[in-house]
Amino acid sequence: MAKVFSLIAIFFLVSTAVAQTYERGQHTQQQVSQQEARQCRIQQLTASQPNQRIESEGGVTELWNEYEDQFQCAGVAPMRNVIQPNCLSLPNYSPSPRLVYIQQGQGLLGLSQTGCAETYHSSQQAGLRREGSQQAERQGEQRDQHQKIHRIRKGDIVALPAGVAHWCYNDGNEELVAVSVSDLNNNANQLEQKFRSFYLAGGQAQRSSLQGSPRQQQQQRETFQNVFRAFDENLMAEAFNIPVEVVRRMQQEDERGLIVRVRGEEMKMIRPEEEQEYERRRYNGLEETYCNLNIRQYLDNPKEADVYSRQAGRINIVNSQKLQILNYMDMSAEKGNLYSNAMHAPHWTMNAHSIFYVTRGEAHVQVVGSNGQTVLDNRVNQGDLFVVPQHFVSTIRAGNNGFEYVAFKTSGQPMKSPLVGYTSAFKAMPIQVLANAFQISTQEAQNLKYNREHQTMLLPPRAVRSS
Repeated sequence: MAKVFSLIAIFFLVSTAVAQTYERGQHTQQQVSQQEARQCRIQQLTASQPNQRIESEGGVTELWNEYEDQFQCAGVAPMRNVIQPNCLSLPNYSPSPRLVYIQQGQGLLGLSQTGCAETYHSSQQAGLRREGSQQAERQGEQRDQHQKIHRIRKGDIVALPAGVAHWCYNDGNEELVAVSVSDLNNNANQLEQKFRSFYLAGGQAQRSSLQGSPRQQQQQRETFQNVFRAFDENLMAEAFNIPVEVVRRMQQEDERGLIVRVRGEEMKMIRPEEEQEYERRRYNGLEETYCNLNIRQYLDNPKEADVYSRQAGRINIVNSQKLQILNYMDMSAEKGNLYSNAMHAPHWTMNAHSIFYVTRGEAHVQVVGSNGQTVLDNRVNQGDLFVVPQHFVSTIRAGNNGFEYVAFKTSGQPMKSPLVGYTSAFKAMPIQVLANAFQISTQEAQNLKYNREHQTMLLPPRAVRSS
């Protein structure tokens, strides 16, 4: 009997050891897979344009090729939406956080924050409410409550957290153009490194033009699909307590696409500028909680520039200190405006990848990798997008007509280390270190260290004296 128990104990110990070894192997394999997905084998960077165009009834969705080496390295997926006037970008959510820059136009943006109250009422119902709730009840009207709606305009940076359903309505007179970057490597995304959106209505139209291998085209077709279509219609009718016919309408193939035209007059809802007229909020001292965090900030105000040079230009930055919701997303952005022939000083970003989108003008960009080779040495123009990976050294020289860009960052508090200026790495070193490192004279080392000591990040042309 003792031998039997001994054999059982040995078997149990061996089984446990095998299971633990298997679990460790699986964990190690998962870590290796994640590391391989994030490796940056960059031989060359390019100024990239969208390669996929999805036409909808009310606008166009353009996507860059997320399988390009530079986007795989940074773990991001860029996208550009063009929404026509009186058109609606349908409700959807994504497993990855997204930063959006409004390049043109204006509109209304709604987010359905989970666990947050519907504290606003439509203007129609507010009008009825002013006449008395009894009259509203006699007319058979039910008050329509919804969460706060945000006004977005040209120059705004907008934060869309992971997993939060959102929609956008263009109530202006011109096209609304929104450029966005999704951080696929963000901790919020526990799926594979692939861009996707879960649509609650509509879905990708069949007339989309796709590029790439057959496998990539199939993956792209699966990017924007309606999650309701695959559910049992009777199950959904029971869940929502609605007729089956309504569920069928929700599930039907919709050729309108991802952006639809609003039928009849413009949609009626309470706009942000009308809040005080219809609904006075009661502040409870918890305005810094998640539900009340601001999701947008104007990024193009010259009076709020973080870096300014009268001869070179300015840089506006929005990070997690300025926009508190970015603490939950670990992303940030900057808007740069370089004057004619001015330079963005050579530097590297210590804790983030940078995704540059050109909003105006043209410039000469150089980027050097860890192997000491130039990976980008080219001119970029309006509409181009390129990546500068973490620790890669880059510099930008604006063209004769100036240069403007917006850069999306994969950190809520990005840190730059410049090579030129009063906060540069070289200025922090002794002159003798520089002289011996580069085999130059003491005077040459002093010039290298101090010639730009009154400037930082933005450098005027050499022919222009700094004030």
